[in-house]
Amino acid sequence: MRQWLMASGWWPVMQLIAVMVSTSPTVYAQTSHWGPPDDPVVKEITAKEKMWLDADCAHQPDLRDVIADDYQGTTTEGQRIDKAAAIADDESWPDQDCKLGSVKVRFFADNLAVAYGSESMMRKGPDGTGTKRCLVWTDTWLRRDGKWQIIASQDNRVKCQ
Repeated sequence: MRQWLMASGWWPVMQLIAVMVSTSPTVYAQTSHWGPPDDPVVKEITAKEKMWLDADCAHQPDLRDVIADDYQGTTTEGQRIDKAAAIADDESWPDQDCKLGSVKVRFFADNLAVAYGSESMMRKGPDGTGTKRCLVWTDTWLRRDGKWQIIASQDNRVKCQ
């Protein structure tokens, strides 16, 4: 077989393949894990989630650094939004009584995490009366250039307890 490979010109190719296979890095399946509440990154992500919620009740100038420039989100109405829309005040602004519920963070890599949480606020309706609004959400976080930012989100309006 070796003589045929050498005569046919395939021997150098087979040697190259053998070298590539033997020197390629071993690939391991990445495991995910829940971040404990006292983890510094979990605390940072939770504080930034609170800042984003608080932007519904009062201006949060630092929010620009929390939402990535290439952010894409999905609203409770199913609309896609970008960073500009995510940090803009809506027509009912400001809300009142913004409350962050529980937040759990799952890490999928050193630079990738997903936060699962809930929140509520009192939102002024078109008639001027306040209505409690409750959401559950999923936000995807990416650490780039040493900074954690939200790159994607999905919001879901739910019945308030």
